[in-house]
Amino acid sequence: MRKTWLIIKREYLAGVKTRAFILTTIGLPLMGAGFVLLIMFLANRQPTQTFRLVIVDEAGGMAWSVSQGLDAKLPNGQPEFTIVESVDRPPSPDRVQDDLRSRINSGALDGYLLVPADLSQSAELHTHNPGNFSLEGPLTAAVNRAVILKRLDARGVHVEDASAIANAPDLKLIKVSKTGESVEKGQSIGIAIAVVVLLYVSLVAYGVITMRSVLEEKTTRTMEVLVSSVRPFELLAGKVLGVAGLAFSQLLIWAVSAALLVSYGALMTKASGATSPTSDVHIPGSLVVYVVLFFVGGYFLYSAMFAAIGAACSSEQDAQYLQWIAMGPLVFTMFIYTLILTDPSSTLSIVLSEIPFFAPVLMPLRISLQTPAFWQIGLSILLLFLTAVGVIYASGKIYRIGVLMYGKRPTIPELARWLRYS
Repeated sequence: MRKTWLIIKREYLAGVKTRAFILTTIGLPLMGAGFVLLIMFLANRQPTQTFRLVIVDEAGGMAWSVSQGLDAKLPNGQPEFTIVESVDRPPSPDRVQDDLRSRINSGALDGYLLVPADLSQSAELHTHNPGNFSLEGPLTAAVNRAVILKRLDARGVHVEDASAIANAPDLKLIKVSKTGESVEKGQSIGIAIAVVVLLYVSLVAYGVITMRSVLEEKTTRTMEVLVSSVRPFELLAGKVLGVAGLAFSQLLIWAVSAALLVSYGALMTKASGATSPTSDVHIPGSLVVYVVLFFVGGYFLYSAMFAAIGAACSSEQDAQYLQWIAMGPLVFTMFIYTLILTDPSSTLSIVLSEIPFFAPVLMPLRISLQTPAFWQIGLSILLLFLTAVGVIYASGKIYRIGVLMYGKRPTIPELARWLRYS
C-alpha cells in the first residue's frame, strides 16, 4: 500500500506541475468567463447612431404605415431610424435601386427597405452592414404591422392600432416534476447538454492522460526500473488513482470558479435592478451527486482501459490504433444522446442508459431532463461499478504482461490471450 501511495503522489505532483495543467486549469475558466461576458455585451449592445433609411414601396400605400412603426429611440434620445425619403410605386425600380446603392456606397445613406408589390413575399433591407442584427427586429415588426393594416383595409376593416390585434402572448412552458413546477426557458436542455459535454470531454481527456503516462514511462524504459520494485497491479492502481486526483482537483477548481462567477454576476445584476439571465437556472443538488458518482465510475472504467492500451503498445502510433477500443463507446454516446433528449423515458433510453459503457454519459443526461425511477438509477450505478471492477481486473492482466513487451504491435486476439493467462 505504501508503494501504491508513493506512485499516486508522484503521478499527482508530476501532473500538477505541468504547464498544460496550469494553463488549462486557470485559462479555461478565464476564457469561459470572457466568452460569456462578450456574448452578454454583444447581446445588450445598442446602436448609437440613427439609421438613415429610404423606403421603396412597390406595393403602394405602405411607406407611411412602415414609418409609423419605426418610432423607437436610441439611448441618447435620438430616433433609431430616420426616413430620408419614401419612393412610392417607382416607374423604374431598377434605376431607383441603382441610385440608392450608389448613395449607400458614398456614405450618404445607410440603407433602403424594399417592400415588394406582392405582399406575400419578403421585404428586403439593403445595407452596407448586414451584420447589424439589431435592425432586423424593429424593421420586421414595422413591415408586419403595415401588411396587417393593408390587408384589413382591403377587407373594409379600419383600425388605428394593428399591434393590439396582431400581438399575442407567448406560450409559457411549465416543467412538472415531483418537487413542483417551474417555468421552462430552455434551462433543462442547456443543463443536459452541458452535462453530456462535460462528462464526455473529461472521460476522454483524463483517460488519454493516463494512457500517455504509461506509454511515456514504457518508451523511456523507466517502466523496467519501476517493475523491479513494484508489482504491475500496484503500478496500475497508482497511476489510475494519481490521475484521478489530478482530474478531481481540476474539476473542483472549475466548479468553484463557475459558482463564484455566477454568484457575482447574480449579485451585480440584482444590485443594478436588472433581471439575471441565470435567475431561472436551478441545478438540483441530487443531480450534482449523481454526476459525481457516474463520473467516478466512468473514470475508473475508462482510465483502466486506456492504461491497459498504453501498457500493451510500444509507441504513440500503436496506441492510436488501439485506443478506439476505449473511445468507441464514448463516441457512440455522442451520436445517440439526441434520442435521450427526445424521449428520456422511452424503453430504448432506459436500456441504453443501463449499459455500463454508456451509463456515465446517458444516465446523468436522463436525470437532468426527467428524473427516472430510483431503481433504474441504482441499477445503472451498480452495473457501472461492477463493470469497472471487472475491467480493472482485466486491465491488470494486460498491464502485467504488456508493460515489459516491446516491438510488435499487439492484435485484438493477442490481447484476448493475455486475459486468459493466470
